[in-house]
Amino acid sequence: MLRVGLSLPGSPGGAAGGFPRAEPAEGEDTGSGREAFGSSPVTIVITSEADTWDIDASSCLGCGQFVDWDRIPDPQQPAQIPQDILSKPPKELKKLAREGCWATSHVVRARLYHQLTQQVSCRLVTPDALVYRDVASRLFGKPGGSSHPLPEFLEGCPMPTYCLNPEGVTALKRILICVGNLFPDITYSPVLPSLVALLLHYSEDEAQCFESISRLIASNAPHTSYIDQSFLAHQASCMTFGDLANKHCPAAHKLIASASENVFEVYSEWLSWLFHDLPFDYAIRVLDVFLLEGQKVLYRIALALLKQYRLSVSSAELEGTDIKADLQAFVQNIAEHVTVSKLLERAFGIRLFSRKEIWLLQMANRKALMERGITMVQSRQSFHLAVDMQNFSSSIVTAQEMRIIWSWIPERFSLFPPVLLFSTSQDGCSLQRFYTCCEGYEPTVLLIKTTEGEVCGAFLSSDWSERKKSGATSAFFGTGECFVFTVRPEAERYEWVLIKQPELAKAVPRSRPRSPSPCPEAPLGSSPGGRSSGSPRLTVPSPQRKGRLSPFLAIRHFLLPSKTAS
Repeated sequence: MLRVGLSLPGSPGGAAGGFPRAEPAEGEDTGSGREAFGSSPVTIVITSEADTWDIDASSCLGCGQFVDWDRIPDPQQPAQIPQDILSKPPKELKKLAREGCWATSHVVRARLYHQLTQQVSCRLVTPDALVYRDVASRLFGKPGGSSHPLPEFLEGCPMPTYCLNPEGVTALKRILICVGNLFPDITYSPVLPSLVALLLHYSEDEAQCFESISRLIASNAPHTSYIDQSFLAHQASCMTFGDLANKHCPAAHKLIASASENVFEVYSEWLSWLFHDLPFDYAIRVLDVFLLEGQKVLYRIALALLKQYRLSVSSAELEGTDIKADLQAFVQNIAEHVTVSKLLERAFGIRLFSRKEIWLLQMANRKALMERGITMVQSRQSFHLAVDMQNFSSSIVTAQEMRIIWSWIPERFSLFPPVLLFSTSQDGCSLQRFYTCCEGYEPTVLLIKTTEGEVCGAFLSSDWSERKKSGATSAFFGTGECFVFTVRPEAERYEWVLIKQPELAKAVPRSRPRSPSPCPEAPLGSSPGGRSSGSPRLTVPSPQRKGRLSPFLAIRHFLLPSKTAS
């Protein structure tokens, strides 16, 4: 195993206080600093297991000296900053952050960042600046320097330095080493180095930056989190983004599913789009709203990037290209397509589910991953979410068509291999036989081929036996995750109208009798066995589990009167 270590000389001194800034010379590069550690003029050393990083005690810096201000992009236009901005209520601060109110003032942004992180609700025992100074003194305070390995959770993670100078890179490394020392439970956190680097631009010293990131790590606010700290949590958030992209960016999702063999592999980079590929002046605006609104805002902005990408490319242009790399290049050059203000405006125009609903979806995805053997302590594990296209065969759909259908179903179900439950070619055309074969399993995918060669179908999130729960056969059953689709002559998915227009639920008269709805906590009744032979393999089996992978939509999405639901 190889690790990367840095050997840094003692840092030069600098003027103390404030945020000094020099104007760049004409034609001088003002890049975003997306490069990994070591692209600045410091020595990269590749070593074996004895990997170490020498830090001299003299590299302890004064405040405000971590940034190469020549590389900070100039603000496009000055904005009026309210005198009492630090005392504004949270709702008003959110509005100002979205508008980029303090984008022109480094000092105001620095003070706000400190204030916002201090307001984060976190665990009672959370390491602060004093703890950092004590630990840093113990680790790095020995005369002549001391050697310490980089935290294991940094292996393979992107390491952007943005506009940090060499002293800032030193401080970044020291902070990450102390995070690894004081938060041993972190096993995988690819976004952590980027957040530390961004906060370091606006921190008085290393200790303040450490305390800020420490509070974000230790946040215990309900139904929210700032930083994923395990491979399980990270993969669940990637799956959740895939679910949201499926619903809110259907055109982009369909394009990616057609061009990529594994859609999840593309979506697994969604956080890197925001905190690695975006230029500094975009990434710092993302951090502004992230500190105020939490992880939900990251989903919004990544979805807006996906929508913008779809507007900029065509299916013909993507043929034969690496769509993962193409998306990364698009985000890196986002300034050619949309301004940061317009990007945020479009992001907040997307009507997402509530924070609690997104949290429930993440929990369902985590549960599915745990059933696949993903744990909290492992670093990483590669797996595929899609159907095995190499061995797929069907008389109804091609492998490419099945790939598109499989990309439409919720991510947590596409983790499991499909099993054929019923086929008219093997089981005949009896509807009762169909019910007998399919009851006890959820979810199911139904494919129908007409005598004219047209293909359509449906994804059913609930067990077929739900239709008998009310004592008589129900007119309808299921959840807001159900959908119908066509494959030929045109591949298209048709969602429940309330997914697109949830405000219709509020307009429904409440006097009429409601339809029965599935209880999220109800135990799953499933058959112990299932047919695994034959093809096509279309239906995801549900083995006996302690609890079902419950639908995430709020109760208002499917407790509707019969007339409206019809």
